[in-house]
Amino acid sequence: MLGVVFSGARASGRSTVSPQPRLQAHPDDEALVAGGVLAQHAASGARTAVITATWAPDSHRAAELADATAALGAGQPRLLGYADHRIPHSAPGQPRLCDAPLDQVVGRLVEHLREFQPEIVVTHDGYGQLTGHPDHRHTHRVTALAFTASGLEHLYPEAGEPWQPKALYTATHPHSAVGDLGPLLAGVNKSVLSVPDEMINATVDVRPWLDQKWAAILAHRSEVAKQRALPALLSRLPVETRTRIIGTEYFTALQAGEPARGLTQLTA
Repeated sequence: MLGVVFSGARASGRSTVSPQPRLQAHPDDEALVAGGVLAQHAASGARTAVITATWAPDSHRAAELADATAALGAGQPRLLGYADHRIPHSAPGQPRLCDAPLDQVVGRLVEHLREFQPEIVVTHDGYGQLTGHPDHRHTHRVTALAFTASGLEHLYPEAGEPWQPKALYTATHPHSAVGDLGPLLAGVNKSVLSVPDEMINATVDVRPWLDQKWAAILAHRSEVAKQRALPALLSRLPVETRTRIIGTEYFTALQAGEPARGLTQLTA
């Protein structure tokens, strides 16, 4: 997954939220870690978008991603079209995301940011979420660079007029919230990488939008059909357990200065 972007609307009566994109490494990341926030902001009238780093636009995963973003109100997804680190055939003829020239990937992302003009950008945390996938970690790095570069007129002038988003958030999990999810991942030999609770700036209760989030997760049909993929693991859980796992989303703010804490939604 590369990211999620939010644009110009009021969410939960707290504050005005501008266009918001989610930048993510793979199809399904948008639904799993920020699907509720995407649906929340779309319901409030904000423009949202999903930018995904891997998989070819004509692949089955891209088609599933389009169904997922439709369920979340995020419109047509934007795919950079690089190959998944572990699945070279995901984008025939294209380099793996982690192997592509860094400057090229950042420039392509800057072009999307300047065209969409978000105020809030969301991406993976520095660990690469709980499992530390290499594509997730690299997406975090690329997004942080593009967030700054987008506002600098002498960087990537061919990518359009400068636009500086106001806030950059990373989707993450605090130690105290690993709960049912930790044993679930450990049971299929996947790592569980969480952050100290004091690093969390926003804890968002997304249960009001859980139907949309779950529909988006299920839209990734090829992942649900697997044994070890998280959508598959979640689909085999009792509803109550699944709700505890996906009903809250956690974010760390990376913008300059001392960000607010105790937020219940993402704000610019």
